[in-house]
Amino acid sequence: MSYTKLAPALRAGSDICLTRAVVSCRFRSTVASPRTKPSSESQEQQVDAPCSVLKKAAAQVDHISQTENAWSKSKVFIDFENTKEAYKSKETLELLRSLLVFRLCTFDFLVEKNKELINLSRKVLGKRLFEQLMKMTFYGQFVAGEDQEAIKPLVSRNRAFGVGSVLDYGVEEDLTQEEAEKKEMESCVSEAEKENHGVDHREKKYKAHRRFGDRRGGVISARTYFYADEAKCDQHMETFLKCIEASGGSSEDGFSAIKLTALGRPQFLLQFSEVLVKWRRVFHLLAADQGKAGLSALDIKLEMKQLQESLVKLGLGAKDETQNWFTGEDLGMSGTVDLLDWNSLIDSRTKISNLLVVPNLETGQLEPLLSKFTDEEEMQMKRMLQRMDVLAKKALQQGVRLMVDAEQTYFQPAISRLTLEMQRKFNKEKPIIFNTYQCYLREAYDNVSLDVELSRREGWYFGAKLVRGAYMDQERSRAAEIGYADPINPNYEATNQMYHRCLDYVLEEIKHHRNANVMVASHNENTVKFTLQRMNEFGIHPSENKVYFGQLLGMCDQISFPLGQAGYPVYKYVPYGPVNEVLPYLSRRAQENRGIMKGSQRERLLLWTELQRRLLSGEIFYKPVY
Repeated sequence: MSYTKLAPALRAGSDICLTRAVVSCRFRSTVASPRTKPSSESQEQQVDAPCSVLKKAAAQVDHISQTENAWSKSKVFIDFENTKEAYKSKETLELLRSLLVFRLCTFDFLVEKNKELINLSRKVLGKRLFEQLMKMTFYGQFVAGEDQEAIKPLVSRNRAFGVGSVLDYGVEEDLTQEEAEKKEMESCVSEAEKENHGVDHREKKYKAHRRFGDRRGGVISARTYFYADEAKCDQHMETFLKCIEASGGSSEDGFSAIKLTALGRPQFLLQFSEVLVKWRRVFHLLAADQGKAGLSALDIKLEMKQLQESLVKLGLGAKDETQNWFTGEDLGMSGTVDLLDWNSLIDSRTKISNLLVVPNLETGQLEPLLSKFTDEEEMQMKRMLQRMDVLAKKALQQGVRLMVDAEQTYFQPAISRLTLEMQRKFNKEKPIIFNTYQCYLREAYDNVSLDVELSRREGWYFGAKLVRGAYMDQERSRAAEIGYADPINPNYEATNQMYHRCLDYVLEEIKHHRNANVMVASHNENTVKFTLQRMNEFGIHPSENKVYFGQLLGMCDQISFPLGQAGYPVYKYVPYGPVNEVLPYLSRRAQENRGIMKGSQRERLLLWTELQRRLLSGEIFYKPVY
């Protein structure tokens, strides 16, 4: 099949549109594109630790508040060491519980054997006493309650002290490693691959490997879904819908989080990711042919005449034929083609399986990634997109922002692309859909900067959640064992710099255009201080609700509550669910806190300081008033 035969099919009309891929870039485009369309070591533990390299001085933030006629300055002091303010929403017993839980998390034996100890305690104590014990300790610290009704008091109290909620139903399947591996291999391998071993043009990074079939391995701060069947995906969708409803009812400006691996068979995410990456490589190959290798992606402008010659040279089409590739959507009108133009060639308004076609530079032909797709596989792909659409529409109806969580790098190109499609559709008037960027990835800044440019070019609102990342150990082990480039930044400092670089880029976009929003999802106090300082310098007032802060329930209250009480939009990630069904979540919290609490004693020191203050001031029986 030649490209010229495929191109018309890629542009044929239908209601399914997957356009504008996530691709790489490095440096900021300081002005909008003239083509503007009218708008219709765990590294995460090290970086996110609330106690890493902190200065004792309070963070002083200059707010610049806008009036009708001019900007007027006012100064607000945020003291992250003022324990009275940081813990004013907590009873004394809650402080004691935090100290106990954080202390227990420092013991390696307890953390490493937590599952065995939990099972033993459940047998010895019985269900009732075991659940009471958990509610007095780990469950009470990190989980809000068993259902949407039970969590209302905590959500209301946090809101009274300036902290919102990102609701998340924290129930997970308690699978054995063998069960998880079996489910992964069955859901990530197509019928064509089962019939033709090694015949299809697949890269090993984007194929399922039993050794890494249990995606929970080496992951401590992200929930993992395994595909069972379409009915199970529908159940996940219904759970997400309930969370969206609860978020809409609990606050005027709520968030809810979803994962795409919960909404469909991951086979499609693997295949689509591989296609996107291969097409990106072709663009960079063409750029090198024009002597533009090494430039940032947004700076690469391929000359049309040379581009056509290169395509002929590669055997992908005759010169008169390739000229038609760039006419259907006003591409190449300036005489050049950039990466966003190139991405728009990857378009499907017909059968989704027609999208999964890649260039073979050896034969000069476009070839299907797989030899065939069954009708059931085609329907599974469509159902995933339909579930995403249902959730986005519900979020829009409820006035809730929907955050799409990031996942492993072999899924992420497809996840980001599909999220962009939702943003293009639902972010026309305000940011409803937020994409998540993992800043421990080498390509994080490229992805952020190009997506911002795309939103500016097309006239929709950019929404991002910035995280350090949750899959570092697993990603590195998989890359080394299977044999592909390590996608993770080389060290802690590189990740820290990447986070601040990505954040700075979005903040600058807010400064210039006010059409972007970002959630700074971090437990790192230095990152929070950096954000506050840059907001001041760029004239971004917290009341504009352009910059949000996010931390996990039960962690880093000394950051969350001072921010909230100072008027900054800040949110706690609030999981809920029955005690016995959220134990996998609690297990990860124990492991995550082990790394944080062993790295420093800062949070425990602040808790002790507040306890001593209450004791000496006669406030040991303090009750929050709201």
